[in-house]
Amino acid sequence: MRLVILEDYDQASEWAAKYICNRIIQFKPSQGRYFTLGLPTGSTPLGCYKKLIEYHKNGDLSFKYVKTFNMDEYVGLPRNHPESYHSYMWNNFFKHIDIDPNNAHILDGNAPDLQAECDAFEKKIEEAGGIDLFVGGIGPDGHIAFNEPGSSLSSRTRLKTLAMDTILANAKYFDGDLSKVPTMALTVGVGTVMDAREVMILITGAHKAFALYKAIEEGVNHMWTVSAFQQHPRTIFVCDEDATLELRVKTVKYFKENLFSPNYTSTENAIV
Repeated sequence: MRLVILEDYDQASEWAAKYICNRIIQFKPSQGRYFTLGLPTGSTPLGCYKKLIEYHKNGDLSFKYVKTFNMDEYVGLPRNHPESYHSYMWNNFFKHIDIDPNNAHILDGNAPDLQAECDAFEKKIEEAGGIDLFVGGIGPDGHIAFNEPGSSLSSRTRLKTLAMDTILANAKYFDGDLSKVPTMALTVGVGTVMDAREVMILITGAHKAFALYKAIEEGVNHMWTVSAFQQHPRTIFVCDEDATLELRVKTVKYFKENLFSPNYTSTENAIV
């Protein structure tokens, strides 16, 4: 496990974007050999997506041979609703890059059979050869995707009822009206993300500091589902200074002394 501490949100976003970019470049994707990327939504990854769009428009990065799988989607919200995760991904990322729409996979929260939709999503990931890099964010209560506190750490893609803390946090996207916030969602499971060959989790802001502490300084606990990634062989937590406020001083010192570059795996064609 690695913890990368940057000064602020912008630097953390840029570091994460460089890492994603360099992993794709070093993979050398081509027809029949796609790089498979898991993606989150929410406010945290927006800065990262903006930098990836910048790299693409500068000619440094192509998504032509990239397949993506998003973490989650609300149930019952129309696909074209401005707060659906379909709308989020297309407005904030996909429409600005050269990805084939057929290669951008997002769960359908309006499918007639929601369990069948979840099972099919898992099958698509398997058929794609698994996820090369799964990028995620977390909530203040340490949930990843919509794996709320108490979720099984071996869970797969499924229907979940959202915790009240999550509904309250998401109300800002629905004019502050709790009655408009969906109460259920389809989400990849903790086990689904754990199966990825590599996981990168973005954590920024003081309001996520206690969750980061629970994620890396205490034991694995299903009440803090992000803590499961202590056991993944290749996990990177990328955070800003504010998110470290609950960590021990020597923990912060240790990881700052061992900071590695986003292009550490290779310098060939890397974005530095």
